[in-house]
Amino acid sequence: MADSEENNALFPIFILSMIALPLVPYTIQKLFRAFSKKTKSIHCGCSDCTRSGKYHKSIFKRVANVSTCGNFSLVLLWVIVGILVYYIKNMSREVQVFEPFSILGIEPGASDSVIKKAYRRLSIQYHPDKNPDPAANKYFVESISKAYQALTDPISRENFEKFGHPDGRQGFQMGVALPQFLLNIDGASSGMLLFWIVGVCILLPLVMAAIYLSRSSKYSGNVKHEILGAYFNLMKPSLAPSKVMEVFISAAKFLEIPVRKSDDEPLRKLFMTVRSELNLDLKNIKKEQAKFWGRDSAIVKTELLIQAHLTRETATLTADLDRDCKRFLEFSPSLLEELMKMAIIPRSPSGHGWLRPAIGVVEFSQCIVQAVPLSARKGEGIAPFLQLPHFNDDIIKKITRKKIRNFQDFQAISIQERTELLTQVAELSPPQVQDIENVLELIPSVTVEVTCGTEGEEAIQEGDIVTIQAWITLKRANGLIGALPHAPHYPFHKEENFWFLLADPNSNSVWFSQRVNFMDQVGAISAASTAIEERMEVLGSTPKETSTAINEAVEKVKSGSRLTMGRFLAMAEGNYNLTCYLLCDSWIGCDKKSNLKLKITKRTRAGTRGAQVSEVIEDGEEDEEEEIEDEEEEDDIESEYSEDEDDKRNSNKKKVANGKGRQSSSESSGSDEE
Repeated sequence: MADSEENNALFPIFILSMIALPLVPYTIQKLFRAFSKKTKSIHCGCSDCTRSGKYHKSIFKRVANVSTCGNFSLVLLWVIVGILVYYIKNMSREVQVFEPFSILGIEPGASDSVIKKAYRRLSIQYHPDKNPDPAANKYFVESISKAYQALTDPISRENFEKFGHPDGRQGFQMGVALPQFLLNIDGASSGMLLFWIVGVCILLPLVMAAIYLSRSSKYSGNVKHEILGAYFNLMKPSLAPSKVMEVFISAAKFLEIPVRKSDDEPLRKLFMTVRSELNLDLKNIKKEQAKFWGRDSAIVKTELLIQAHLTRETATLTADLDRDCKRFLEFSPSLLEELMKMAIIPRSPSGHGWLRPAIGVVEFSQCIVQAVPLSARKGEGIAPFLQLPHFNDDIIKKITRKKIRNFQDFQAISIQERTELLTQVAELSPPQVQDIENVLELIPSVTVEVTCGTEGEEAIQEGDIVTIQAWITLKRANGLIGALPHAPHYPFHKEENFWFLLADPNSNSVWFSQRVNFMDQVGAISAASTAIEERMEVLGSTPKETSTAINEAVEKVKSGSRLTMGRFLAMAEGNYNLTCYLLCDSWIGCDKKSNLKLKITKRTRAGTRGAQVSEVIEDGEEDEEEEIEDEEEEDDIESEYSEDEDDKRNSNKKKVANGKGRQSSSESSGSDEE
């Protein structure tokens, strides 16, 4: 074991190493993320967004963004590292290696006469009889005398010249890098060392693990498990978009929303303002009001605050209510994402999710971000106009009288025609028209290319693992790929996300789903490269072909496309008219829908396969009769799936039909074999 003084000297170096090992890579990662952010503007910059102050970084906001708990801890750790480096540097100056020749001031290999002359010269200067200074006495005894003794003794000098030490070759030494006070306190070194080992190596990890397990048992990400349980139980296959609000606000019980007595009167006034949005029966208004106020107080308060946000009446709220409203809106993206997962989670015997509540959740998310009332979605094309700046009901009525039937027609006309329409008919000023043009340039336009098939096979048979690959391309008029949506009434930054759903509207089932984001280009490139590499490996491609496919995928991602790839189990034999949905959670009127015809053949024993029919039909490419049929089928979803009994009856009929089909096919195959 090494001496305790050496261990004491190594302890700061040990602490510095333990701090620097995680600190340096974490700091590099944090700086890389900070410098990799785009410097150009990724929002519209209209007057409404500027007035909201959401994107204006004042000195206080910048200080608040920098002075977070994580950044403060990071700076504190670097200060500790600096102090340790300074201490170790000064300590290395004090600890000097024993060099007899340098102590006596002579060159290595000097003769005995030169050594004696140097010793006499230093003795006159540092000997206790000549110099009464205690420091000189210490230096003479510990350094000069030892150096002279090491060089005058032939064996000690030979050992020093060969091995660097008067005692000869030194063995490998080990020590514990702990301070001296932990190893030697009145003979209690073993007890202190045991306390150090138990406290740092056992108790500290146990405490950290207990904290982590305690949080993980209550939260899934940022959402409590009680909220997830409530969402799971309240989610129904026939949940209409207008009923999503009731499921969404059920989280108020577990978010600890404060209920104050001083909020009663403002909430009563707010109730009268948003009463038309609460779906109350006006014929029995007293009974409906009593039923509304008889619910849990936190849920009542949350619903009124959300309705105030949707109707853009937050300016009339008190300071406390406005603070509570912003708090719930801050949690809303996480809650809506979990609510979406509860809708598309496999629940049916075939392992499919539910389409109708999934669409309702996305539509409700659009209303939350754009602050558009739910009643506006019931109208004919009113909701998309309300997300534009300076638009209201009067302007929409004036515009729709001039052969503008919907929002798509308004986007399709030229800029000059739109400017004349807004200035002459809507009577808007040129700066207001420019704000509208900026937002229109920011609204995304998406296209979807979908392919389905079994890897390495020509057709899809029942029971096969079907691979779906979808390239989603986003374009904007201003050339941006990733951008923040125009949402001046939503008080927080919100990235736009898309949900890709492969669903069967007839059975209200979601076969495949995945979330798509256009902000993280690096992550999209990594995900696309991994997916293409795995697919090419399954197909048995050469390394050159795999590299070419990956390079093409990377170029697509850089140009504004995202790859969505997954697998699902093929259903029973038959022709399926599926629908590919691309739903945006932030913009109204940007959703994309296309039809996918999928043919699944019966599984054969010898492995022979029939022909496969799989084609994607974009909106507007079908005949008018097919469009009318699809619209009628979508309108009938609510009536078809409003009762669980109908679901059971339909499923029983399908099972009986499938059983008859299997029986007849088996008989025919048996006759062929005979």
